[in-house]
Amino acid sequence: MCIFCKIAAGEIPTNFLYESARVVAFKDLDPQAPAHILIIPRQHFENAAELAAADSATLSELFGAARELAATLGLDGYRITFNTGASAGQSVFHAHLHLLGGRPFAWPPG
Repeated sequence: MCIFCKIAAGEIPTNFLYESARVVAFKDLDPQAPAHILIIPRQHFENAAELAAADSATLSELFGAARELAATLGLDGYRITFNTGASAGQSVFHAHLHLLGGRPFAWPPG
């Protein structure tokens, strides 16, 4: 079982900022912005591509949770991103959406 599966199952104590039957969200342990929240499906999917192919309702809920969290945090602008695959920077192979905000961002990223 991966670390995000353990977090979603409650085996690793975490303060959820958002929680539903399909999705949970919590602060990133290595924040890259003043607000850096990870939003994950409770069910294990290796990456965003796998999630999109298997469960579009959960994928949609990840984005809805990001919208709700951004509003709750009072973010006037924010970035949401998936890293899919090691070459894109994915380090935990459980699909997760990053919600980042609270500072200006440059373009292009990376």
